Amino acid sequence: MRKRDFLTPIGITLGFIMLIVAISTRGGENAATFFDFSSILIVFGGMLASLLISFNKEQIKMTGKVMQEAFHQNDQRLPNLIALFVHLSERARREGILALENELENVDDPFIKKGIHLAVDGIEPEMINDIMNAEITAMEERQYRGRQIIEKCAEYAPSWGMIGTLVGLVLMLTTLEDPESLGPSMAVALLTTLYGTILANLVFIPMANKLETKTEEDIFLKQIIIEGVIGVQSGQNPRILEEKLSAFLTESDIKQIKAMGEETPIVEESIHEA
Repeated sequence: MRKRDFLTPIGITLGFIMLIVAISTRGGENAATFFDFSSILIVFGGMLASLLISFNKEQIKMTGKVMQEAFHQNDQRLPNLIALFVHLSERARREGILALENELENVDDPFIKKGIHLAVDGIEPEMINDIMNAEITAMEERQYRGRQIIEKCAEYAPSWGMIGTLVGLVLMLTTLEDPESLGPSMAVALLTTLYGTILANLVFIPMANKLETKTEEDIFLKQIIIEGVIGVQSGQNPRILEEKLSAFLTESDIKQIKAMGEETPIVEESIHEA
């Protein structure tokens, strides 16, 4: 289950607001000189051209979807996930592994569903581990390819900003006979570098870092799910399985479980949030 991550838009908005306020405060009447359409065209147009050369059509189409991922986060909570597998283990030991098919109707996570299906089908634990780890590897590769577009944007934006600056300097040198135009011309020439640097450090690099962190979190959660599925399939004692999966918990997660007291409410919530 995913929920919207408000920190990303807040961070980007706050960064631009701070820049605008700083420019308006110190720039005064000259604040308008920080906007130059030609500089914007060079940075964004050049960056887009580089992306078209670097990636194929399908990858370019993924750019918007990949960027949207930075504005969402996984709402899967470890205490609920562990409680879910303890519940599945108890039912499997009490009614048999085939009884878990009825539980799948209430589970939303396709990775958990796949694991339980493999367990119900009687697949060996080693094979379940191989199959599900192969899916993790494929997911990691897909997310890396998507993140690569954002990382390249972080590289191309400052580079095209520098190219725009060089273009501006060349144009400035053609008007050396007019000393009064040198200052404004130099300011315009530097704007492309400013735009490219802002885009890289305020948007693309932080966004790529967040996507990389999300990938690591997804892999971590899926590894826990594999351990849970194999534990259920092999008929581990629910208490032993709980202790085993609890090794993945942080101190705050453990305190959350203790604060909630009974396991039943956790299990019911986890089935619908999984």
